[in-house]
Amino acid sequence: MRLISWVLGFIFLIPLLFSCAQGAVYKYYWVVKQTNFTKLCTKSTVLTVNDSFPGPEIHAARGDTVFVTVQNDGPYGITIHWHGVRQPRNPWSDGPEYVTQCPIKPGGKFTQEINLSTEEGTLWWHAHSDWSRATVHGAIKVFPAKGTSYPFHKPDGDQTIVFSSWYKSKVMNVLDEALATGGDPNISDAYTINGEPGNLYNCSKETMYSLLVKTGKTYLLRIVNAILNEEMFFAIAHHNMTVVGSDGAYVKPFSTDYLFITPGQTMDVLVTANQSASYYYMVLTPFLDTESSYDNTTSRALIRYSGNYATPRSIPTPKFPNISDSISAQLFVVRLKSLANAAHPISVPKNITRRYFITVSVNLVACPNSTGCTVSGNNKLAASLNNNSFVLPSTSLLQEYYDNNYNVSRIADQLPNKPPTPFNYTTVANMSTYTSEGRRVIKLNYGDEVEIVFQGTNIGATQNHPMHLHGYSFYLVGTGSADFDNGTDPGRFNLVDPPEVNTIAVPRKGWSAIRFKADNPGVWFMHCHFERHTTWGMSTVVIVKDGRTKKTSMRPPPSYMPPCS
Repeated sequence: MRLISWVLGFIFLIPLLFSCAQGAVYKYYWVVKQTNFTKLCTKSTVLTVNDSFPGPEIHAARGDTVFVTVQNDGPYGITIHWHGVRQPRNPWSDGPEYVTQCPIKPGGKFTQEINLSTEEGTLWWHAHSDWSRATVHGAIKVFPAKGTSYPFHKPDGDQTIVFSSWYKSKVMNVLDEALATGGDPNISDAYTINGEPGNLYNCSKETMYSLLVKTGKTYLLRIVNAILNEEMFFAIAHHNMTVVGSDGAYVKPFSTDYLFITPGQTMDVLVTANQSASYYYMVLTPFLDTESSYDNTTSRALIRYSGNYATPRSIPTPKFPNISDSISAQLFVVRLKSLANAAHPISVPKNITRRYFITVSVNLVACPNSTGCTVSGNNKLAASLNNNSFVLPSTSLLQEYYDNNYNVSRIADQLPNKPPTPFNYTTVANMSTYTSEGRRVIKLNYGDEVEIVFQGTNIGATQNHPMHLHGYSFYLVGTGSADFDNGTDPGRFNLVDPPEVNTIAVPRKGWSAIRFKADNPGVWFMHCHFERHTTWGMSTVVIVKDGRTKKTSMRPPPSYMPPCS
């Protein structure tokens, strides 16, 4: 009888033990609402989560599960995306508006399940509806799993640093005005570091963000670029940074005196307080080698040593690459390499079964006569991948895919795997700037080993493009200037220790190549992380079909999804 009782008890404990092995479970309750802030001498009403800007942080460990209930008390629909979280088999909680769900209506709520698997380091969350992410965003700190540790000495401190855009006017009004004219949206009024513009802006000296440090201590700075439309340089006066992670994965440590970071990216850096006790500026300034309009202002914050010393009359400021220094930007990118060791292995696809060559362009689309478009006549600005400017539906593509028994042809057309018309992509002078609008997607079989080469073009306003893929991390195996040469460039790919990331900067008039294995079934958004370019259609959807087993198939939808009507 005792043996039977012991066996029954052990059987009862198995699910609990298995659950513990899969990690802890955390629950958060967030309220999206309008909050008043005074910045730049102006009172502004912005959308926030729990009245905070940046928003609340999520803290969890590798393998944990997090449930976030989002209550929408704002004036319009909202969705939340967990940027860089793979969400294995669970696109239902991924969040991009009209791709995996319809917006949470004002007065409604939706509980999302965030499944952390192999991610470790810093990720972030943000609104994924219209331009709400300007102020609706925050960090996700993913700590090592229980019983494991960092691949570097445990830091003495851990601080999140979030870069954001700030508009005096309502950001939705900025978007609406741009959509009405078809033109470029107004630029932001400031950049912020942890919500504060810094003392180079009016009425901002007293509120400038300050990080207190102790001499000799080392701090892990978790840096998130949540800025809407600009890539950035960041530096700290008299202090080198050791980069140890990016996009929720570790990298081979390297020392640098500046960071280059695109919207959507995260960087984990170690900084040691090894200078004389004093004040030092942290400085954020844009990188932009284009003719497009941009916010050419500078945000500052302080590193402030503890102890007794006289406040300096002059605070050191760091030196920076030039605003259009694309060489410095690319030199930083190529220094990122995976650890690729026994504790942190990688698996770069080498037997490629699906290849895509995708041109990335800013274009024009002719407007109907009844509209007020004002760009080069009766046109509006657009953006495209392989000459297709993506048009979102008014329902959820994921739900349509599920309801149509996973039949892609019923819900969208195929995006061609190369440009409809080949041309000299970075030197062309006579190609039409017009593009077509449509709903064209990439369809992959489960297990496909995929290579995508993104090619910047000389069409429209040329610049870098931060491309992001939901549901996956991928390997950046190569990047270069000019047209991609299919005969010679693949021979220079890094297939040994490429960085495993989720957002990359495709160089202006250059190319970037990524690889990943299609082992996460579902419907996943792929887009430029400049908000204006996503609005103009620089996006597509990657649909990965189910595998042959339950564990390789997409999960069914939860009992409740936000309604589309």
